[in-house]
Amino acid sequence: MKLELRGITKRFGALVANDNINLTVEAGEIHALLGENGAGKSTLMNVLYGLYRAEEGEILLDDKPAHFAGPGDAMKAGIGMVHQHFMLIPVFTVAENVMLGHEETRIGGRLDLAAARLRVKHISDRFGFAVDPDALVEDLPVGVQQRVEIIKALSQDAKVLVFDEPTAVLTPQETDELMVIMRQLKDAGTSIVFITHKLREVREVADRITVIRLGKVVGEASPTATNEELASLMVGRAVDLTVDKAPATPGAPALVVSGLTVIDPRGQALVNNVSFTVATGEILAIAGVQGNGQTELTEALMGLQPRVVGEITLDGKSLRGHSVRQVLDAAVGFVPEDRTEDGLVGGFTIAENLMLDRSHRLPFVKRFNLQLALLAEFATAKVKEFDVRSQGIDTPVGRLSGGNQQKVVLARELSRELRLFIAAQPTRGLDVGSIEFVHERIVATRDAGTAVIVISTELDEVAALADRIMVMYRGRIVGIVPGDTPRAVLGLMMAGEPAPITPEPTTPAPTEGAAA
Repeated sequence: MKLELRGITKRFGALVANDNINLTVEAGEIHALLGENGAGKSTLMNVLYGLYRAEEGEILLDDKPAHFAGPGDAMKAGIGMVHQHFMLIPVFTVAENVMLGHEETRIGGRLDLAAARLRVKHISDRFGFAVDPDALVEDLPVGVQQRVEIIKALSQDAKVLVFDEPTAVLTPQETDELMVIMRQLKDAGTSIVFITHKLREVREVADRITVIRLGKVVGEASPTATNEELASLMVGRAVDLTVDKAPATPGAPALVVSGLTVIDPRGQALVNNVSFTVATGEILAIAGVQGNGQTELTEALMGLQPRVVGEITLDGKSLRGHSVRQVLDAAVGFVPEDRTEDGLVGGFTIAENLMLDRSHRLPFVKRFNLQLALLAEFATAKVKEFDVRSQGIDTPVGRLSGGNQQKVVLARELSRELRLFIAAQPTRGLDVGSIEFVHERIVATRDAGTAVIVISTELDEVAALADRIMVMYRGRIVGIVPGDTPRAVLGLMMAGEPAPITPEPTTPAPTEGAAA
């Protein structure tokens, strides 16, 4: 089925999310929609799927106008969507999830589960999905759950499939398997719209690429284009995607974590008996698919988890049981994974946000009085140093772009002497230009002799920054390996396979790794 979007414009108040967008996807084509988070990609696809109604423009299927009042109409017309966050009910079987909303019944009104099982088996066998119709979704790996989402769409005779950031929760191996599936679907005549911001994946699987920036189509590209060419289209300027990083010269252990366990209110271990060290002058990257204990580990280090067992020491002094303020005062800098919720106060000015973790002491507060002139001087200097694009230091931080908000967080955390710097998902939602800047500052912090922890689900980011890589799976450490460990090996570790190599220790540290 040929899909065409003509002049699509979608507004949210004064914000123009899609501005006169034209897009054509030929039958049996994989068409990548490339752009940074917030560029308008998902909004455009939600218009296509009937979740939003555009103020202007039209949708054509095989050159005939189509009008969708909701997702049901889109599905009836042959459009299916595989969402970034799966729309599955964990306690239902695969067959029950596939038939949900399209239930077939036998005489007497009983659900015809047998028909749903046969449909799942037929589609699974046709594309080699290897999905058991009777398996509970909650028992399936994430990659198999995604196949269930695809089966749901195909069971409704989808001729156009939209994949919205489909690799966000997949290991590298699961991502490669998805690419194979997408090619199989293409060969069967399905038209595919592949929404992503990951350049490597686009170049690997797409037939054509359309780039969106700030709600507008800024160009089309071929998969033969270089990463640098695609990145420059995405941000509107030349971008150097390489991280200029000399080999680390680690010193003595700064952070030592021993037997750390984090317990949730139900008594389950979210982080299970984890031990590791981070030396001065090195970057330890913590890798893993989202939801395997990285967030809880970070929160435990920062004093944000109430149920913690084990020991955390920085320069020989215990941090366990300390409040967040006490941890920050111990010369720890912290970039949280959700900057808007945990890193900034949107209604406060840039200047006020830059003093948040020092609002109780000198130099900005003296005898309970705010030193406004000193704060203004400091904020002006940091805005210039960190290239924060704004109308001035009195601009509310909530009005800044995501990249500039992240720069404010970095400026605040890196403007004091640190012994440990923790950056969780430091480039989430940023364009490649902002990513370049953030990476440079992280490496500079390491080179200044600070111990650095980077927590990231982006394997390219981990490989670019890490001196050593610690992989977590289901709350445990699978292994700690050198920063140049091959991507395929890291992918296996992210799926729970033990490290196939035993790295030489790079620091004079105690034995590291997970407990048996």
